Amino acid sequence: MKYLFIVAFIYFTLFSCSKNTTSNNVTPTNCDLVTVVSEEEYANAPSDYVQINKVEIEGDCLLVNFSASGCSGESWEVKLVDQGLILESFPPQRNLRLSMKNPEACEAYITKELSFDISNLQVDGDQVQLNIQEYDGGILYKY
Repeated sequence: MKYLFIVAFIYFTLFSCSKNTTSNNVTPTNCDLVTVVSEEEYANAPSDYVQINKVEIEGDCLLVNFSASGCSGESWEVKLVDQGLILESFPPQRNLRLSMKNPEACEAYITKELSFDISNLQVDGDQVQLNIQEYDGGILYKY
């Protein structure tokens, strides 16, 4: 009888536990989108024309103000893509580009602003220089 009790106890203990599928390392941000880190996407993501007007950092969000031709901008697919490489310098540097897929064929010139979570771009230390393709100067991300 004691043996049956022990087996039942072990059985219920093992099967009553559930696996935690949420990551404790993820910090939610108020950014619109997450930055993609991929050497392949950096090289192959859509590259329709986009003019980057201004970038600034607020917390862990990179705010990007950009313009392109189109009808309304509602069908644009925009991604911020990191090359996946860290350039060893002081401060370390990362290369990014704003990927744009623009199927709109209108003559209007539309300006939008999106924010991207850049917390996944942090490296050892407390800062990294973000070099954004087609944007002069880059921006220093301190964390």
